[in-house]
Amino acid sequence: MDWQAHRRDAHSLGRTQEFLKQIIYGGNDGIVTTFAIVAGFAGASADGVLQIGGLAVLVFGLANLFADAVSMGLGEFLSLRSQHDLYRKRRQSELREIAENPDHERMELFEILRQRGVPAGEADTAAELLSRHPSIMADLMMTYEFGMSHPEDDSPALSGFFTFLSFVVFGAVPLLPYFVMEPTPQAFWWSVATTFGALTALGLLRWNATGEPIARSVGETILVGAVCAVVAYGVGLVVAG
Repeated sequence: MDWQAHRRDAHSLGRTQEFLKQIIYGGNDGIVTTFAIVAGFAGASADGVLQIGGLAVLVFGLANLFADAVSMGLGEFLSLRSQHDLYRKRRQSELREIAENPDHERMELFEILRQRGVPAGEADTAAELLSRHPSIMADLMMTYEFGMSHPEDDSPALSGFFTFLSFVVFGAVPLLPYFVMEPTPQAFWWSVATTFGALTALGLLRWNATGEPIARSVGETILVGAVCAVVAYGVGLVVAG
């Protein structure tokens, strides 16, 4: 059975849910990273110490946007590839341990089942049956002993792409006012507003995918972005002073 197709068709699991971590992580980091450039410049020029042109904001902002987006995307790709390699190595070791010391591994599985509320008699029977199928037993041990899920359906390339795309799409939002306005304080406050809108949209996307309370999904997303923005603006003020 094609389990990816089954999850999409039978359980309405779309791309947003599949790559939610990458979208939220890339989107939030993109917004914060780009707005940090805007806020840092605004803080540095708040008292007229530095006069930063709109072109400079765009150059620094876009350079950081795409450089960090590529870094994030490739980082996600390499991270997931490393997880795949680690899973395969650990699973091979687990299969070897099952073959060389089956009684010990069967006892470990028995304890795992007991800790999850399976009665002793049933846990013993289940462990005995599963020990006859080393591949299935190894998968269970990987999940419950090592806390590692099977990476078969995870695509490092797609995960990296979604991280990159989310970073660019959401990270470009704080720069939009500087494409159409002069670099005045008004442009900065428009950037604040668009950043708030992007964080809100990201929070709503998270809410739609997870079904968690909307106040929590949106509130946490905005709070994280706001803290980072305040820090960036404060650093600009300190440097200017």
